[in-house]
Amino acid sequence: MPKLLDIIGQGPALAQLQRACAGPRRPHAFLFAGPEGVGKQTTAVEFARLLLCAKPQALPNAGRLGDLPADFQLHQACGACQTCRTVSAGTCPDFALVAKELARFHDDPGVRERKLQELGIDVIRQFLIDPAYRAAVGGRGKVLVVLEAELMSTEAQNALLKTLEEPPSGVSLILLTANAQDLLPTTRSRCQLVRFGRLDEQFVRQQLLAAGVEEAPAGFYAALSQGSIGLALQAHADEMYAAKRPLVEALAALTPATEMAFSEALRKQVERLSKLYIQRDNRQAQAGMELMDKKEKPKELAATVASRRAGQAILVLLSEVFRDALAIVCGHQRLLVNADQAECIAALAKRFSPDDLSEVLTQLGRYEDLLWRNASPKILWDNVAVTCGCALPLEID
Repeated sequence: MPKLLDIIGQGPALAQLQRACAGPRRPHAFLFAGPEGVGKQTTAVEFARLLLCAKPQALPNAGRLGDLPADFQLHQACGACQTCRTVSAGTCPDFALVAKELARFHDDPGVRERKLQELGIDVIRQFLIDPAYRAAVGGRGKVLVVLEAELMSTEAQNALLKTLEEPPSGVSLILLTANAQDLLPTTRSRCQLVRFGRLDEQFVRQQLLAAGVEEAPAGFYAALSQGSIGLALQAHADEMYAAKRPLVEALAALTPATEMAFSEALRKQVERLSKLYIQRDNRQAQAGMELMDKKEKPKELAATVASRRAGQAILVLLSEVFRDALAIVCGHQRLLVNADQAECIAALAKRFSPDDLSEVLTQLGRYEDLLWRNASPKILWDNVAVTCGCALPLEID
């Protein structure tokens, strides 16, 4: 993990945090807002290390952060003290990442059995509010980071308001969100907003190449993720490049006679991804159980939730294909996500009008909403296939 001042592409956010540390009264609550996978969590962990570090480093700016004067004194964690090491290892008693998945480790069995679709009040109380009011072990305060803060229920946010406004001395709270507007105004108003921007796609591509990803997949993942290293690496781990190649070829040649075969291919990809998600989630849950010294078997990710998440990923792939085709038809100077299959994209652009392509994209958005309802998977994917083949707006009850 890079040190705080080595984080690339988020200079304005780092400058804001450095100014906050240098001020006479450091804010006690921050809201890190920006796209998924651009460094919000990495920055939060490194900022926490700085706040808890026994021997923080002081460095001259010297042009490192353009938003600050050259002689501004920058700070970051030493990385060597015991606190720094335990924060990195996830074992520091004064640091915690709070996420909806902690429901699996809640003291109440009823909470442990709930579906993990929101960050509820029970998790916020046990894993954030209660720890905030316990004495710090290391003597330098506590830092509590809320992941996917936009998933907090209204009750959870209301319960957190007092702690956000007047936390115990030395306690710092950091809320991470992809969209600050998804939080209650009362929650936002009690935090200092720190915005994180998208990373340059070329930078993401270079990082992927450095990580050993081949040229064509690296270009695809960088464009697909729209400047998010986290999402690009996730897509690589999910083997989405290998998945999309035959789907794009099938789309380019799709006819009424092949629509049902295409629907079956889509369902197979959803099934593959669902199994992968469940396996990955189980590994993460088991690691969490071991870290918290829990003996019971972790609850498995619900197959329906995994299938819906997988379906979303496949619909995103399909949508990007039709966006590429629409860009060609409209003459937009846009880097194609599927540039490695330009001939297939050109075939779609030739077959559909701009209105047809827009209609397909609208319908794919509707299908994504329907994934989270009780629509039959087979009926849904059959409809997706027909829509992709002829741009028909179909209705599903």
